[in-house]
Amino acid sequence: MVQQDDVMKYISGAGLTEVQARSKFRSMLELNREEDTLGCFMVYNEAGIFIGDGKLVSYKHDTSLLEIGYILKSTFWNRGYGTMICHKIITLADELLPGKDMVGLIDPDNIASKKLLEKFGFRSYFLGMEDDLPTEKLLLKRTWPAE
Repeated sequence: MVQQDDVMKYISGAGLTEVQARSKFRSMLELNREEDTLGCFMVYNEAGIFIGDGKLVSYKHDTSLLEIGYILKSTFWNRGYGTMICHKIITLADELLPGKDMVGLIDPDNIASKKLLEKFGFRSYFLGMEDDLPTEKLLLKRTWPAE
């Protein structure tokens, strides 16, 4: 999945080489070892077919936040699976660390991911470069101050 250009377009710009894919997999395993209840998760649909990955981890640039992430095989785009994954990850966060704010990082050109996060109440608060990639950060605060 991570070697496919269409899937990785908004994550790394292009599909990963086999060496890069193996490195990414090792980093996911490392995240799972570091976090007691958080980490990266394989996602399956109701028929038991692998459709993508999800993650819920401490955000590396601000550990007071949880980072939510998701990636779907392109054959499962536009079928409601992104909504399902986000809902399940946010529910998991609420069960494990209730009240903790969450951040979603997207490529600014990824309109579908932005709309998905906004559907769950995330609001954009940063647009720029992070880790040498164009990045938009969206925040889900558990209580927003009155405007």
